[in-house]
Amino acid sequence: MARTDDRFRSAYNTLLDICGNMDVGDQLPAETVLANRMEVSRTIVRSALQKLDSENLIQWEGRRKTLVRKPELVHRLSTAESPPSNEELEQSFLEWILRFDVPAGTSLNVAQLSRQFGVPAHSLQEFLSGLSRFGLVERRQKGGWILSGFTADFAIELSEFRLVLEMNAVQQLLALPEDHEIWAKLEILREEHEALKQDLASRYHDFSMLDGKFHATINSVVKNRFVVEAQKLISLIFHYHYMWDKRDELERNAAAIDEHLDWINAMLDRDNKRSQAAALKHLRRSKETLLSSLKEHRLA
Repeated sequence: MARTDDRFRSAYNTLLDICGNMDVGDQLPAETVLANRMEVSRTIVRSALQKLDSENLIQWEGRRKTLVRKPELVHRLSTAESPPSNEELEQSFLEWILRFDVPAGTSLNVAQLSRQFGVPAHSLQEFLSGLSRFGLVERRQKGGWILSGFTADFAIELSEFRLVLEMNAVQQLLALPEDHEIWAKLEILREEHEALKQDLASRYHDFSMLDGKFHATINSVVKNRFVVEAQKLISLIFHYHYMWDKRDELERNAAAIDEHLDWINAMLDRDNKRSQAAALKHLRRSKETLLSSLKEHRLA
């Protein structure tokens, strides 16, 4: 199904929803009003209205478009794809920001971005509202959104918050019983790190995904809804950081693997002091390389 046709089908279904909330005999709004409300072109609105007329759902006479019967489920059109999940939207949006094409202070066009990411406008509004809690975006006083930006201050605050969360996770992890599944997961992670280290010259790009898995595993022991929500943003930021900073990538990833292994081995030995020290060393280095990346790309 062509993308244009899918936009028409989505718009038509939205128009059916509008009609469903009206009473028979009511007049539909003007085409311009509908286009703004549905965030599509007037051409698509006119095509959708023509179909409503052909289905005898409205009576279209000049500028008057009268609802003559309410739509039913059978009138809805199938669309080619379902909207992306919240996780997919998060990844798409943050990747868009972190490609450095979007400077701080940029006004966010909800209609345009909803089409770009393939989600309804109301879903994007809800998503931006959630991001505003972390300071990445903020709502304008007169409506709309503005990108606060991924600045050096933001990176510092994010890194410091990450340190607090993950040091707490280490404490909780080390208190878990011997039969907890985390120990087997750490053994697997150690094997994966050692395998990547042996073949790093040809596979160093794979470290980004392994890094994300490593930190997600450690944080998984914390059962706190607020921590989980914050960790999603932190994980995505640091994951994409490895994607955009290509300077000395092999050397940086080799050093990070050794730091991970020191950390993993300390936890598997149930050594609290070594675990805390290894975690602190790695998280501080991650903060430094993140800030270095921002300076390299003139975001700091």
